[in-house]
Amino acid sequence: MNPPRLELRRASRTYETNGQKLEALREISLTLDPGTITALVGRSGCGKTTLLNLAGAMDFPTSGEVLIDGRPTNSLNEQELTALRRARVGFIFQFFQLLPALTVLENVELPLLLADAANSRAVAHERLDWVGLAEKKHAFPYQLSGGQMQRVAVARALVHSPEILIADEPTGNLDNTSGDQVLDLLRDAAARFGATVLIATHSAEAAAIAQTRVQLRDGRIAAIERQ
Repeated sequence: MNPPRLELRRASRTYETNGQKLEALREISLTLDPGTITALVGRSGCGKTTLLNLAGAMDFPTSGEVLIDGRPTNSLNEQELTALRRARVGFIFQFFQLLPALTVLENVELPLLLADAANSRAVAHERLDWVGLAEKKHAFPYQLSGGQMQRVAVARALVHSPEILIADEPTGNLDNTSGDQVLDLLRDAAARFGATVLIATHSAEAAAIAQTRVQLRDGRIAAIERQ
C-alpha cells in the first residue's frame, strides 16, 4: 500500500523571538491524498500560513514530522529540497508574485527553465491556454487585472504538473467573478492533474470547494469537517 502523498504527524512549530517562545502550531496530524482539496480556515494568526510552509517544505517542524510520499522533509538535504520544490510542489500567493520585468508567458515558463525541463515554451503555452489567457502571452503583469494575474499565477504553479499545490488566500484580493474563476481552476487542478491541493482561506466560497475543511484555533486543530 502506497503512503499518503502528504502527511503531518503531530507536527509542531515553535519560534523564538526576543528570548520568548511562540508556539505557532501544536501537534497537527493530517493526511492528504492525491486529487483532493483541503481548506485551512480560521482567524488570522491561527497558524494557517505556518502549516502551508511546513506542507510545502519551505519550513520544518520543531517536533513531529511532515512526510511527502512517506519521506520526512527534514531528512532531505538542500539539493533534494530544491529538487522537491521545483518538481513536485506548486505555490499560489495572495499577491500573485509575478515578476514585473517578464511577460506573462515568461512568468509561466520560468519554473520549467529553472528545472531545465524539455519543451518548456510549449508547456507554458498549454497552461496559459488552460487558464484562458493565451492571448495575453506577450503582456506584462501591470497590463493585467488582478483576476488575470492570479490566473497566470495558477498557470505558473501548475506548469510543471506538481503533485502538491499550496495556495495561500488565492482569492483574497479578487472580486467574486475572478475569485470563482480561480476556484474553478483549483478544482480542475485536483480533478485533471491529480494534485493534492491545500488552501488557506478566510473565504467561505473557497472553503466550500474542499472535501475536507480544517478549522485551526491558536495553532491547534479545533475541528475537521468532511463532505
